[in-house]
Amino acid sequence: MAVNKQAAGLTALRIGLGVFFIFEGIAKLGWITDSGILARQLQEWLQGAPAWSRWYLQTVAIPGTAIFARAVSLGELALGLGLLAGFWVRLAAILGFLMVLNFHFASGGMFHYAFLTNTAGLPILGGLLALAIGGSKLPFSLGR
Repeated sequence: MAVNKQAAGLTALRIGLGVFFIFEGIAKLGWITDSGILARQLQEWLQGAPAWSRWYLQTVAIPGTAIFARAVSLGELALGLGLLAGFWVRLAAILGFLMVLNFHFASGGMFHYAFLTNTAGLPILGGLLALAIGGSKLPFSLGR
């Protein structure tokens, strides 16, 4: 039986990112009952935010804090479980990519050199992009 090395590699990536997002979601479970945790983080980001991030924070993120607090924590859990189980991997990866990109845009982090060495930046975005492109019909997936 021949092993498809690319599929095996993407499966390992899918499982690793799934575990990562499950634990990210677990770490944010408190946001479901207390959106003030996220509100404080957004206010902190606002202090040193570049102009584009400042506009986004003031007009979208901060007014929608109660919704985003729940959506992020539940979204990360759902993303992690979907990737781990191999269910709708490409869709999950696209939505996860947009969620992570949103985080780095809002924090202003993607506009600094340090973003290039941030372990929650390019490696996560690159992994999600790889799964969005080639994540269909992977081994050990429910959504084959």
